[in-house]
Amino acid sequence: MIWHQGPPPYLTFARLGQGQRHAVFTRLGGVSQGHLASLNQSLMVADDPTHVHENQRRAQAVLHCVPEQVVNCQQVHGNHVAVVTAADGGGVVPATDGLVTADPDVVLTMRYADCVPVLLYCATRGVVGLAHAGWRGTVQGVAAQTALVMMEAFDCLPHEISAGIGPSIGPCCYEVGPQVVVAFATTFRDEGVIGAPTRHGHARIDLWQANAAQLRAVGVRSIEVSRYCTYCHRDTFFSHRGDCGRTGRFAVYLGLLP
Repeated sequence: MIWHQGPPPYLTFARLGQGQRHAVFTRLGGVSQGHLASLNQSLMVADDPTHVHENQRRAQAVLHCVPEQVVNCQQVHGNHVAVVTAADGGGVVPATDGLVTADPDVVLTMRYADCVPVLLYCATRGVVGLAHAGWRGTVQGVAAQTALVMMEAFDCLPHEISAGIGPSIGPCCYEVGPQVVVAFATTFRDEGVIGAPTRHGHARIDLWQANAAQLRAVGVRSIEVSRYCTYCHRDTFFSHRGDCGRTGRFAVYLGLLP
């Protein structure tokens, strides 16, 4: 990934290519205070709304967009994907973890704190997709489902889609219990997603590899993985697990160039 000083600081994927605009923000460069310092972009973590709106304004200025263009969603750790247009601008799509658009007047956004951001772009058709993949969404294939909606709704071909897998909790730190291990063992068999047992019934899970494997399974080949672990880099990113649940959310924005 490429680091940009901002302000506020943000990262981009080199392999997503021309014709789109995106930014993966950090927790730096905002006005929120205390354990939410400083670029928290979620209203769902008991932050001062004036702080959140200022943080969002700063992020949106990087993308040269306004709130009326931004489409948000109520993230529920599922695999529902919605196709949105300018008519959805400024709104929140209910119960959705994947957004797709071919409208250059739309900028997609989601918020993260250990879950996996998945950015998708088809330059040939002019389509972007953004997914939120926690462990439940990963097991349910939300990244692959987002790519499939791009293919079905806009005739994107798999080899035309480029993907970026953003900062999230890494296989170095993501230890899970028996229930989650079984869920991943059922879904992923030979992809190297489940690490060696750490203790009885527990193991570390590689969410990056899991989402990349699902994208490859539907034909996506150009995949860039950030390899920034949010738990390891709590000074740079919010981490729900690393901060024991008392943390903010960093945002990802993705849209077509106007």
